[in-house]
Amino acid sequence: MSTKKSAVKKLKTPTPETLSEEPISEPQPSPESPEPQPEVSNAPTTNPPLTLESLHQELESLKQLAEDHTNLITQLQETLAHKRKPVSSNGKVQIKDKQTGMVYPSKNNAYQTLLKSGELKDLVDKGIFGDIPEKNTFGWYALVRELPDRFEEVKPAEEAQQ
Repeated sequence: MSTKKSAVKKLKTPTPETLSEEPISEPQPSPESPEPQPEVSNAPTTNPPLTLESLHQELESLKQLAEDHTNLITQLQETLAHKRKPVSSNGKVQIKDKQTGMVYPSKNNAYQTLLKSGELKDLVDKGIFGDIPEKNTFGWYALVRELPDRFEEVKPAEEAQQ
């Protein structure tokens, strides 16, 4: 214990005479104030300085990279498109319009074609096909209910011969 007391006694408390002898130090920033910025050293850095030329080169390399990715995506999409089978009729059911003699490849095709041609205007005005007839995927069934004698299902010629 005596060593601790002696250590405390050895510390001098500042007196007005000793304060004038000590150099004045800058005040320490409070914890609430922002920390001082570190000084910039003049040591060489690993990155070269930014110039217009270096920025231009980097921008051009990024443009080339984006173009390469675009080409790659296009090639992948084309490859996928070639692997897909084209949309075709299942060949099982065709619809013949008895009034016009027209043969449609599918039920929905018959409905959509007649709708676009305006032949179903009276039925559309009655609201049989709903608010948006173009988007009605079951319009064929409403059409057959309203005009049951106009259409008939036919087998494709290939199946009829077999």
